Amino acid sequence: MTTRQHKVQTQLGRAAVQIFAANDRMNQVLIEHLDPAAWRAKPPGKARPIAAIFTHMHNVRTKWVRLTAPHLQVPPQLNRTHCTPQEARAGLAESAARCAEMLAEALGGGGRIEKFHRDGWAPPWPVGPEMLCYMVSHEAHHRGQVCMLAHQVGFPLPKNVAPGIWNWEKLWKECGSPRGPGYDS
Repeated sequence: MTTRQHKVQTQLGRAAVQIFAANDRMNQVLIEHLDPAAWRAKPPGKARPIAAIFTHMHNVRTKWVRLTAPHLQVPPQLNRTHCTPQEARAGLAESAARCAEMLAEALGGGGRIEKFHRDGWAPPWPVGPEMLCYMVSHEAHHRGQVCMLAHQVGFPLPKNVAPGIWNWEKLWKECGSPRGPGYDS
């Protein structure tokens, strides 16, 4: 591998870690500002409650780590029927840390991760930026569901929360990257 390729891979690995940290911070912000009554409120139709959505996000992360990087410590799964917001926040923080390790190794070069396994039924992909995009897209989809369901069950998020999860400069600083997106820490 040329020096330039190694530098690009190293930058990609570091950026992936920062991006996933900001992604998780968005989840944490939603839970922090969610009315506690919304956590288990029965949504309309066959939709799952907000508690089940956040536990699903954590549990899917543990699956990604277990299948893609089994040499890393896989966090325990959360129980969607008994999980509290505090347990979800702690579980998501732990699974985000493992996903960040996995991304750093996979996209930073030189690691033992060669394929991203999304699920047992899906074909694995070679590691690359698509891995990170898939992971972040999955969670963004569920954050949208949470925002919509909170409103539908009568506990809309405060008006400053939605713009807050789009303030990447602030999110990155909260995650330890003082210069924000596009800069190494």
